[in-house]
Amino acid sequence: MVLPPGGDVAVVIPARNESDRTAALAEAAGASVMRHARSRGKAAAMETGAEAVRLLEAGPGRAGPRHLMFLDGDLAETAAEAGPLAAPVRAGRADMTIAVFSTRVKQGGHGFVVALSGSGIRRATGWRPAQPLNGQRCLTRAAFEAARPLAPGFGAETGLTIDLLRQGLRIEEVEVPLAHRATGRDWRSQAHRARQFADVARALAVRQVRRPG
Repeated sequence: MVLPPGGDVAVVIPARNESDRTAALAEAAGASVMRHARSRGKAAAMETGAEAVRLLEAGPGRAGPRHLMFLDGDLAETAAEAGPLAAPVRAGRADMTIAVFSTRVKQGGHGFVVALSGSGIRRATGWRPAQPLNGQRCLTRAAFEAARPLAPGFGAETGLTIDLLRQGLRIEEVEVPLAHRATGRDWRSQAHRARQFADVARALAVRQVRRPG
């Protein structure tokens, strides 16, 4: 879904099964909802949302391309606190920002995927984000286009960080009071983490980042 506020930032929220009425509630809130006929993964949802913003920008009265803010669909009411993510991009200090959550919710995983992504980014670029998988990001349209095509699925954030840094673009971390919904340890949650691990590993392999050993 795309929330097209006035000004120079458009918000894109990839959402899949976050609630039974996700699309209806988003439309009622004024969002433009874009749907895939079948699930194509997070990266495809991000690219579709960004393309929808581009089409909205083509309408009358638009001054130029807007910055893109990506937010996950499970932030609940904390999503209202995402504004500071845009400040460094709007000021021209950064080409992309990555959120660092000031409020940490205990997750049900063991940190394997985060460790894989973080260590892979460090080996590829010499820098490790505090929260490498954080999907809360704001970036210029030019930076987004420079990173396309995004790494498939849940490898999008890992690939995006590596690709921009390798091109010399500037990334800044911003602490924000956002929080994800806590995840569990049931088989669905574990299967989700397995898909994340595979997607991140694939993004690193394509970028010729080898795992230690």
